[in-house]
Amino acid sequence: MTTDSSLLNSELELQQEEELYQQLLLQTMGKMQTDTPDSKVIRPQPGMCVKTLSEPSKQKVFINICLSNSVPLPPEISREDLVQLLQSEDPSGYRVPMSIGEPHTEIDNNSQGCTAYDVVVNQEFFHKCQEDPLFRQFVILVSLEGLENKHNLELSRDWKVLKNRKFLGSVSEQNIRTKSRPVIQELQPQENSTATAKRPEFVLLVEPPAGDPEYLIAEIKLPGVSSSRSVLLDLGEDRLVLTARPSLFHLDVFLPFMVDQENSVAQYNRSTQILEVTVPVVSS
Repeated sequence: MTTDSSLLNSELELQQEEELYQQLLLQTMGKMQTDTPDSKVIRPQPGMCVKTLSEPSKQKVFINICLSNSVPLPPEISREDLVQLLQSEDPSGYRVPMSIGEPHTEIDNNSQGCTAYDVVVNQEFFHKCQEDPLFRQFVILVSLEGLENKHNLELSRDWKVLKNRKFLGSVSEQNIRTKSRPVIQELQPQENSTATAKRPEFVLLVEPPAGDPEYLIAEIKLPGVSSSRSVLLDLGEDRLVLTARPSLFHLDVFLPFMVDQENSVAQYNRSTQILEVTVPVVSS
């Protein structure tokens, strides 16, 4: 029995190439880290209290929307742009930074037990939302969606803002991330490279499909990319940036969850020309 040495060499080169790529990825992520703490404890200020119901149990839920300058300010957006955003098919392109606390049991005005959650947003953004009913409705909506995503809830959209109460229970300290923006290195491509680059096809999978997410898996199709050495990948706390040289593909997307970039793994399959990035999900 004879062995084709060219096949063995090809497999060896592929293995070495993938190991090198993984090392470069981990080195890149390590450079993103700083000596400053990743989080700090804050005591937010009461903002407004929203009453709604959990589905399908119809249990009362109170959302304390609080404010703090320690939470990053979201990008500036006009009323007209907000209207277009809400009418678009994918409004997730605009992100509101927030810190979502754990549930705590409280007693309502009828001496009945209920569940309350604290959501902290930027103070300046909160005051802007109070000046316009549309922005006020928007900050309530994103707070509901944030709670649903983090705690696997289903909340009624028939809410009520309490007039004489800004907070249910007592204001608790929260541990928030100190990094106001995704920790990600800016790529320095050649001039006009991203202008001609295409956005690759990709899918984002959540594992497990039901319950609390543990991993995000991004499968990115890169037809025409013969080697992982042609791919630059930067991964932040909630953002993925990819460039395939020379000017083939460029992808810049925000992830739906905070992720642990230090323990992420990337593998490029040259036969299928698909890059698979697996990242552990961390709590907000």
